[in-house]
Amino acid sequence: MQYNLLMKKCIELAKQAEGLTSPNPLVGCVILDKDGNEISTGYHRKYGDNHAERDALLKLHNGEETGGTLIVNLEPCSHYGKTPPCADLIIERGIKKVVIGMQDVNPIVAGNGIRKLKNAGIEVVENVLEDECKILNEVFIKNMTKNEVFVALKTATTLDGKIATSNGSSKWITSSKARNEVKKIRNRYDAILTTSSTILADNPTMAHRKKIILDRELKTNLEAPIYKDGEIYLFNASLDMFEGGINFIKTPVINEKLDLEFILKKAFDLGIKSILVESGGHLNGEILKYSDKIYHFIAPKITGDNSSLSCFDFRHIENINESCNFKITNQEMFGSDILLTYYPISK
Repeated sequence: MQYNLLMKKCIELAKQAEGLTSPNPLVGCVILDKDGNEISTGYHRKYGDNHAERDALLKLHNGEETGGTLIVNLEPCSHYGKTPPCADLIIERGIKKVVIGMQDVNPIVAGNGIRKLKNAGIEVVENVLEDECKILNEVFIKNMTKNEVFVALKTATTLDGKIATSNGSSKWITSSKARNEVKKIRNRYDAILTTSSTILADNPTMAHRKKIILDRELKTNLEAPIYKDGEIYLFNASLDMFEGGINFIKTPVINEKLDLEFILKKAFDLGIKSILVESGGHLNGEILKYSDKIYHFIAPKITGDNSSLSCFDFRHIENINESCNFKITNQEMFGSDILLTYYPISK
């Protein structure tokens, strides 16, 4: 029996909780009875709630699942956390086959759930749509394997790579459909990050539960719209305190710029597992070497003006072979605009 379509369904179920499960992974589950009929689905709805397997199994009664098959995009857990081990419940409920998308990278699990299932006589099918399952939980994988925050970058440009004219005019480069997609993208990440330059130029709201603002000289008005909601972490060169609902974090300065390595490490230490950067060309360029993923919206417009502001403006090179290289993995249309999603090849 081919399980690809059912694994795709697990992935789609899991995506319903994007932005809600951190620091846990996104997980969906489908259960078939012994005759191969789908009888239950579930997903991990938010951090602290039942895991996907438990969510799906607890919807069933009278041994409907006995002798059946459970499909899940991530190896069932084998340890006690916020909830009891899913592997134990699967064994108790008489499941005979478990189909898994990928092994858990959490060292506490890392194959232990699979071994527990096999030791109980359950047939385990592994690595079904493994690549897709890894993309789904790319944040969790980096957090667990590197103990680092996952950094994504979003930019919106004209066809000639401009984010604004020379006087800062940028509203709106992209269509309302593209901007609505940006709101959905933001919700996938624990925090959004921007700079004082962007705030002073655009006065954005950037509604989100957590915001990281880089303001070395504390130039921004703390009454600006961006400070009106969410937890605020303001990285600067002089203050280290909590006041007026804002976490001021004193940050080392390197070459008259705030130390990005310090900022990203501090964010991870604060429990922020993923960041979406929305800023101007200078920070976009500087943070490229730390970025894991780029969302690049392109509008069918050309400024034709060399003095217009570029989306990545951070260095001068002589040789084209010094370029940063990326792999484009997805293209989508939103109204008249295209969204390219790409990853650094060197990472």
